[in-house]
Amino acid sequence: MLSSSGAAPVVAIVGGGVSGAAVAYHLARTGIFDKGHIVIFEPRALLGAGLAYDTVEPAHRINVPSTRMSLLPDDPEHFQRWIEANDALADDPGARTVSGALFPRRSLFGTYMDATIRPLVDTGVVRHLRQRLRAAEQRDGRWHLTDEGGDTLDADILIIATSHPAPSAPEPLASVLADHSKFVADPTRPHALDAIGKQDRVLIVGNGLTSADVVAALGLAGHDGRITTISRRGLRSRGHARATQDPFGDFLSRPAATASSLLKNVRTAIRAAAAAGLSWHAVIDQVRAQGEALWQGLPILERRRIARHLRPYWDVHRFRVAPQVEAASEEAIASGRMEVLSGSVTAVAVAGQDIRCTLRLSRSHQRIERHFDAVVVTTGPGHGGILRSQPFLAGLAGQGYLAIDPTGLGLDCNALSQAVGASGNATPSLFISGPLARGTFGELMGLPQVTEHAVFVAAGVADAVLSRFPAVRRLHQM
Repeated sequence: MLSSSGAAPVVAIVGGGVSGAAVAYHLARTGIFDKGHIVIFEPRALLGAGLAYDTVEPAHRINVPSTRMSLLPDDPEHFQRWIEANDALADDPGARTVSGALFPRRSLFGTYMDATIRPLVDTGVVRHLRQRLRAAEQRDGRWHLTDEGGDTLDADILIIATSHPAPSAPEPLASVLADHSKFVADPTRPHALDAIGKQDRVLIVGNGLTSADVVAALGLAGHDGRITTISRRGLRSRGHARATQDPFGDFLSRPAATASSLLKNVRTAIRAAAAAGLSWHAVIDQVRAQGEALWQGLPILERRRIARHLRPYWDVHRFRVAPQVEAASEEAIASGRMEVLSGSVTAVAVAGQDIRCTLRLSRSHQRIERHFDAVVVTTGPGHGGILRSQPFLAGLAGQGYLAIDPTGLGLDCNALSQAVGASGNATPSLFISGPLARGTFGELMGLPQVTEHAVFVAAGVADAVLSRFPAVRRLHQM
């Protein structure tokens, strides 16, 4: 059994990506925890990398300039200074764009996160357990945790900081191509694209950020075969504005009460921005900045409408591709190697290694047949499979501690980010940090919002500890 003491509070964090590492870092900065009493369950060697930044693919780059990427929300240029202090771009001359902004390889941000939190691990303030959590249950007011190695830990507060599961391949692709050597159901896996040949005809199912990453990665590897990307609406993630702009618009003075009125307000602001010489980027940036208040002011029914009807349009404008990644897609389209379709795959057949797909086009309802050598799925997070994605989540749901948020975007939680179960009651010692809390807090997929939310959760956990443990409160007040 991993040692823990009931006399001093223990906080267990499940997931050591950005959300979990940031919570641990900001909890440690409160100074109220004994050494080793902030524990992170994370099987990866690096803390803070997670799925997004634990990549070996050199074509993968951060999606916002380095001056807006930071573990410290009140110090947005912390990552930028770390890059300069460590000469971290010596082997990445392509990181700097024409405008002078830096878009380093995504793995570098993971290295930065780990380098920032590693001193806390080395000094014993934070304990990093390189295990996945298998089960969690409450016993005598504490969380009894069991990892995959069979070791146990009792914690006073449990923080879920995992992310959404990988996309599930849509039918009929999943059943027909399950054993095909060039069917890539999860392109985030290391070397997932290695089997694709340079001349292969490739179908990419999905048109968002991951799709753009795949196109860039294939291009960097020398692929010059035909690429077809398809999604229901045919929407591609957009690029960044040509020049820096301040956020534009005001969406809080007279906040929208419905999804349609919010859309109307955004369109009106975009027209006003254009008249002022600004692009739509400035308006979307303002919606993002005011997003939490906007989202929480909407009735649940309207949030559901946004999630169902408007989220695809929001995603392609909000989550922008790095200029280097955008250039790869634009070059592929301009050269005629890549086509972008709106529609869906309705039938799949395989003859040897040849993949024959019937595609139904959205606007004309026309069906066309295409042949491919490889298929890559980039349809985005599997929101519907959250509770099934890990045994401990399924177990907590079965015990009544977790439920899916009414919008279907994540786990249900209250305004304090405490988990809300099927009964509608919150558990004060169970917190949700990061993207899985987006149903309550709105925009929680971008790095700045994730670290801001981590600071918020850390403050809430610290308050809970100080109120529950009088001895800690007395020491903290001395």
